[in-house]
Formats: sequence, C-alpha cells, structure tokens
Amino acid sequence: MTIPDSSGYCYMMENGSIELPCKPEEEKRIVQELTAKAEANLREGNLYYVISSRWFITWQRYTGKIEGDYPFDGHSIESQFTMPSVIVDRPGPIDNNDIVANGMDNEDDLQLLRTLEEGKDYALVPQEVWDKLLKWYKGGPALPRKMISVGDQQKQFIVEVFPLSLRLIDSGDQSEVIIRLSKKASLHDLYEKICQLKGLDPEKTRIWDYFNKQKHTILNSSSQTLEESNLQMDQDILVEVSTDGFGKDYTGNGLQLVPIEPTRSTFSIAGGPNMSNGYSTSNSSNLYQESSLTSTYADMEDGYDGMKPVTGGDRRGLAGLQNLGNTCFMNSALQCLVHTPHLAHYFLQDYSDEINTQNSLGMHGELALSFGELLRKLWSSGRTSVAPRAFKGKLARFAPQFSGYNQHDSQELLAFLLDGLHEDLNRVKQKPYMEINDSDGQPDEEVADGFWRYHKARNDSIIIDICQGQYKSTLVCPVCDKISITFDPFMYLSLPLPSTATRSMTVTVFYGDGSSLPMPFTVTVLKQGCCKDLNQALANACCLSNDEYLLLAEVYEHRIYQYLENPSEPLATIKDDECIVAYRLPKRDAVLTRIEICHRYLDTERKLFLTPLVTVMEDPQSGADIDLAVSKVLAPLRRKVFSTSKTIDSSTETDSPMTSTEDQMNIDSTQLGTAVQSEEETEAAGMSSRDLSFRLCITDDKGYACRPIDKDSPIRPGRLLKFMMEWTEQEHELYDSSYLKDLPEVKRSGFLSKKTKQESISLFSCLDAFLKEEPLGPDDMWYCPRCKEHRQASKKLDLWRLPDVLVFHLKRFSYSRWLKNKLDTYVDFPVENLDISKYVKSKDASEGSHVYELYAISNHYGGLGGGHYSAYCKLIDDNKWYHFDDSHVSPVSESEIKTSAAYVLFYRRVKRNINGTAGEQSEQLVHH
Repeated sequence: MTIPDSSGYCYMMENGSIELPCKPEEEKRIVQELTAKAEANLREGNLYYVISSRWFITWQRYTGKIEGDYPFDGHSIESQFTMPSVIVDRPGPIDNNDIVANGMDNEDDLQLLRTLEEGKDYALVPQEVWDKLLKWYKGGPALPRKMISVGDQQKQFIVEVFPLSLRLIDSGDQSEVIIRLSKKASLHDLYEKICQLKGLDPEKTRIWDYFNKQKHTILNSSSQTLEESNLQMDQDILVEVSTDGFGKDYTGNGLQLVPIEPTRSTFSIAGGPNMSNGYSTSNSSNLYQESSLTSTYADMEDGYDGMKPVTGGDRRGLAGLQNLGNTCFMNSALQCLVHTPHLAHYFLQDYSDEINTQNSLGMHGELALSFGELLRKLWSSGRTSVAPRAFKGKLARFAPQFSGYNQHDSQELLAFLLDGLHEDLNRVKQKPYMEINDSDGQPDEEVADGFWRYHKARNDSIIIDICQGQYKSTLVCPVCDKISITFDPFMYLSLPLPSTATRSMTVTVFYGDGSSLPMPFTVTVLKQGCCKDLNQALANACCLSNDEYLLLAEVYEHRIYQYLENPSEPLATIKDDECIVAYRLPKRDAVLTRIEICHRYLDTERKLFLTPLVTVMEDPQSGADIDLAVSKVLAPLRRKVFSTSKTIDSSTETDSPMTSTEDQMNIDSTQLGTAVQSEEETEAAGMSSRDLSFRLCITDDKGYACRPIDKDSPIRPGRLLKFMMEWTEQEHELYDSSYLKDLPEVKRSGFLSKKTKQESISLFSCLDAFLKEEPLGPDDMWYCPRCKEHRQASKKLDLWRLPDVLVFHLKRFSYSRWLKNKLDTYVDFPVENLDISKYVKSKDASEGSHVYELYAISNHYGGLGGGHYSAYCKLIDDNKWYHFDDSHVSPVSESEIKTSAAYVLFYRRVKRNINGTAGEQSEQLVHH
C-alpha cells in the first residue's frame, strides 16, 4: 500500500502494521502538547513508559524536537540554534531491546539494566505520548512504570524506574524466588503477593526482614510501606509457614516484642511499633513525652538501642558501613562526621534535652536522633560493619534528592546533614526578629560582632558551636563607588582549584563587515578557563578595536550549532575536534539585527556546504537590504578575473586592484546580477528577473521552511534572521569559496602530542583564589542602594571568625549546560600545622588559634556517575589513620592519605600552649 504524497512526505506501510504517519512537525507538536498536559497533571499512579535513548534520539532528530543531552558524542541537542543539515530518515519501529536486562525471555517481567541513566540511556514519556508513538511506529517492548511521591516536607513526584526487588527465601525448602513491588507498596500488598505466589494461607504465614541472612523484624501485614520498613534493593526476606498459626507476641529470638498491628503516630519515623519512644525498653525513659515525636524499632540500625549508655570500652570507631546500592557517597560523608571528635563526644552523651521538635525548619528531631543512633552503633560495634538502613530511610523522607539508588555528591549530603542537624538541635525555640543595619563606616569589629550576635540569637546548636565561622563580604559599586560590608556565617569553604595548565585553541575569525578574508588564529588559554578568556586572547591576537566585539560560535555540519555567548561557559565544553569560529562585529548603541547566512547547492539534493557567515544590520526592511548585506560580507571572496557564459562589459574585467572594499562590493553586486540570473532560472526559483543579485531564501528557526525572497519582500523585525544562499556554477566563477571550506579544528590530533604531567597546586593557592576580588557575574548583579539600580559590583571575601572544625570543599566538579567535568588536580594540603592566620582579618585574640590539624578526608575516585567514594579518618584514641571503604576498614599510613582523590577536607583547631607552640587539639574523645 502506498501512502499518498503529503507535502513531500511519502511513506510505505511495513507489513501493513504502521499507521499513516503525520508529518514530522505534526508529530512533534502532538507529543509536546501531550507532554505539557501530563506535566500539568502530575499525581501518584500516573503511568510513564521507558524508551531507549538510541531510538528516541533518532525520533527527535527526525521531528526536529531537539531536547535533552545527546549521549553518543557528548553534545547537547538542546539549542535554539541547532538545525538539521539534511532531512533525517523516519525511524523504524520502537526498539527497547538494548536497555532490557533479561532480553525477551520473559515478556511479563521485563527488567531494565541497573546501570542505565536517565537522559543518557533512556527517556521517560507519559502514557499518552507512548500510545501515540506506538500507534505511529509499533515496536516495543513496552516498559511501563508508575509515578510515586517521595519526601515528607518537600514532596516530589518521580517515576519509579527500578521497583524494589526482593529475594524471597522459603524457610521450608530453602527455595528462592525474586519478587518485585513498588517501594510504596504496603506490607499487606507484600503478603498478598507472596501468599498468592506460594499458595499460602495468610493466617499461617509470617514474613521476616532477613537482611544479610539474619532475622531482624517480623514484617506484619499492615499499611506500612516497604520503604518505611527499610527494605533495601535485592535484600532477602524469609517466609515461614506454621500449621498451627503464630502467636501474636512471638518473634523467634526473644529479643524483640513486635505487635501484629503496630500503632502509628503523627511523626513516626518509619511507621512501625512504639517501644517506650523507641530508645529504651525501660519505663524510666520519658523522652519527648510532651511532643508528638515517636520512634520505632524499624528506625534503629538493625536493632541497636540508641539511648543505651555507651561505655568507653565499647567505642572503637572501626566499624564500616555497608553499601546499600550506590551509597558510598553517604558512607564517606558519615564516617567523616562520625569521626569528628566534637560530634562523637556530643552524641555519645545524653543530648535528649537539646532535641528541637518544634522547629519548622528542622525535621522534628528525627534526623538528629537517627544520626545519633548510627554514631553510637559505629562507636560500639567494634569492627562489625553496620547497615545504615534506617538512616537511609530518613534521607529518603526528608531529602528525597538522595533517595533511590543513584550515585550522589558526598559534599552535597554533608551540607544537608550539617544544616539539618543544626535545625534539629537548635536551642532557640522562638527566633527573635532583629534588624541589621548597613555598616555606614562603623569599625569592622563592631559590625562583625553585631552580625554574629544576630545570627547566634536565632541559631544556637552544637553544629554552630563547632562548625560555623564568619567571613567578611565587601561589595563595591563600579559606578558610584558605594561600599557595602556584610559579615556572613559559613559552615564550610568551597574552594576553586586554580589551574596553570594551558591548551592551544585554533579559532577562525570572520569579518562581519566584509573588510578582510577569514583568518585562523591559534591562541593559548588556561585549560580550565572560560569563553571570556578565549574571547580576550582572540581579541589580542587579531587586534580587535574598542568599537568591535567577537561573537563565538560552534559550526557543525555547515550550520551554526550554537553561539557561545555565555562568558562564563567553561572551555572544557569545547572539544579538540570541534570547529569554532569568531565573527568580528561592530559595537553600536542601536539595536542591531543579526543576519545568519548558510550556503547550499542549487541542485536536486540541495546539500549544505561552506561555513555560515554572520553580519549585523540596523533595522532591515526588505530583501534588498539583505541582498546588500550578503554582497558586502562576500566581497573579500570575489575573484579578480572570472569568466561566465554571459557577456560582461569588458570594463569590469580588469586586473587593476580595487580601490576599496565598497567598490569591490558594488562590482560584485552588478556583475552577479547580470552574470548569474537568467529569466528561466529566476522564474524557476519563483523570483522576477529584475530582483536580487543572489538567490536567497529566508528560513525558520529550525531551517525546515525556506521561502525565496525578492528585493521588495518585507522583512519582519527580529534579533536573529536566518537566510539560505543557493550557489550555482556562476557563483563559483565569481567567488572563491575555498576560504569558506575546511575549517580547522580546535586542535588537530597528532602523534606528537605529549602526555602532560599531572598538575599540582597547594591548598593555600586554592584559598587565595577563593578570597581574591572579582566582579559579580551578569546573572548575579547587586542592587546598589545609592544608584537605585542593579550593578555588576566587585566582590571581595575575607575570613573573619574561624570555627573549631574547619571544612574545605575542593570544587572538583564543574557543571555547564553541555558538559559535566571533574578535575583530578593534585592538591597539596598540610596534615599538621595548617596555619591560616594571614587570611584572618579579625584581631580578636579570644577567637583562639588559627592553626589546624587534619583528621578526615572524603575521597572521590573515577569520573562522574560511575565514580566511588571512600574516607580517610584519624582515630583519636590511638592517633592512627584508617581507610573506610564502605564495609571494609583497614589501617593506612599518613603518607598515603594525600592523593588527587581528596574531595572534602576536615580540620580541627589546635590549641596553643602558653609559650605559643602548637599543643593538643581543642577537643578529644574522652573515656567514661
């Protein structure tokens, strides 16, 4: 069956299975409308479908729906400047086989590969979109997934791509079977599924949480969810069957008393049973009796009694943390905090009086309680590793961004934990309102103390006591020189990694006014620089005048792929095999229209070729204005001698040099108009014979529609206008197009390239870069109270007040619209005697020593997404370093802890002796 021609789109039915398709633009419109409708109506239970990126990207290219990250060449396909260079073939049937783990063996239980990443390996589309795509293309297999709600305080809707997988073990015959349910399914649902699968009587069936092949708790049939029960991906559960039924208080190990139907409370941590508020079976414990906070057995780390006094002999601090599925980031951050002497000392004591259950900014004390329980477990379990299931459950509730089984950032988790612990332990129950006035010439000491008093009046906790410092921020208006000084608190310092490594970049400069031929320039810039640095280096190389600027762009497939107009865009996003150009354009006060000109052959295929040209005009009105601009920008390419099949006045065929570019441009226009256009050709192109010097078509933003223009064609106003110039043999005779061919790459790959030595910088150079004065970015303008306008002020930071625990975050990861990058630069940091006195501007001697000693490091190995975290921690009691790699803990020498993997550094203040020498640390873990 042949499908009738529809505006150039003609398709053949395949085995009669594919329905008559829409045009690509229509498919795109329908999908966008259905997606927008679905996103406006998000709710639990909505159905989404997983589609392989390999197929979906092909469809996006076909329809021009260029969105998301293109996973195969590192380019983003989200750019308003991106246009397809050729018509892309219609994709075949939907094919999801490359993302399915068990192939097509069991179509009723298709599972995805666990290593898949959204945006890179697969896309998610609403059910309505899937139905349309399936109707248009057929194929499959279908991979439906439901939307669930995560988080307590910050509700978020996510698609549960990987349901909870549990290994069911039968206590009778030891047989095993895998069952899968949503983590939001209830324990009642779990019982129903198992009893139906095994043909069991629910009244005679009991299911155990069998994590690590050990009985932990009975999972009673209730409305409690699997997530609230702290069940983890791929863990074991045990089913037992009794011929006589089970007693309601039987647990099998004599250590726990678990009711069949647990009571629930408003702020129950996991929705399980209450046990004297969860921390002791003794009736003497009356913690939080006046609050609605309760805990449960499931809240505790595998049965640990969180409020049991911890004796000195129990605290060994050498317990590892089991990896619960890409939780090494959490384990690394936790070990660093757990081995912070001040925090260990605090949480090993009775801190119950400081729990703040009323703070609306906190988590009703639950995060602090959960962290305290975990810390006590780690300090009392010897070398037995701990599974932080309850703590991970808390993160899923209060910080849903850390839920699931994806890798996350240990520093981001650390920031959340410090802030969350502070709010849960904030001693201030009612925060007073206080006004902070501008410095207005007051001494810095008075202003700083005022800011600190205000901050402490609203924030007072163990975290503030030991982890919070203060820095001075100075803003200067570049217009009126207004100075604004504030003193802000900090919990950690995020230090940039200044790089001295350079790279050579070749960029071709085009003259937008047609005054000269294109010229490639090779410049040297900082490897970790930004587009502003490249722009400045090119400006110096090509002697750019003050009334000009350079517009950077990437050219791909003879089109402008993207304009690099963001000055802060990292140069790391530009690869060596890309082609970068710079258009030299005039600066004017008037609003200019950017004219973009692409080139194609005037033949049946109409393929694109040559490099696009860009110029600017002030308010173009008609096709004649565009024709003049094209003529001007092409002027340098005109051949001095050429021949054509048409007769041209001999006076124009001369070898004498042109007196000016303008004369050259005028001759180009007149000669091209006479030599190229015949009546037949212009009529074939839809233009009258009296019209333009060039065959020009105006295109839409995506380059699909091309409409010929003549000299009287009105031009709609706009900031960017795109045109297509069609070339024939006559244009090639008039112009030397070789100057627009074969753009050089940023850096040609060769065999002579030397392997660069790993760069090394010091922690002090990172501090210098953090504290140096620099202008604010265009997106971070400061409102000047004197000018009454937003200004791009200069900003200078200075350290003023230092905490007992000083945390440095080394900014190894950089993110941009198109690329994620990690710096593996080796940072040389002192282990002992880190003296930063010269950076502290306060002269108050009561602030204490400015000398610090390292005690913990959070490390990140490998690249983004697939990397791994571990921690180095110094055990206080024996003054030795250990490597905490999830559940594995091993001793390590001090000489081994300084690596290029160091990501977050933890220092503690060293007290000064009377004679001024470094003495003991300001806090030690004491035995009781």
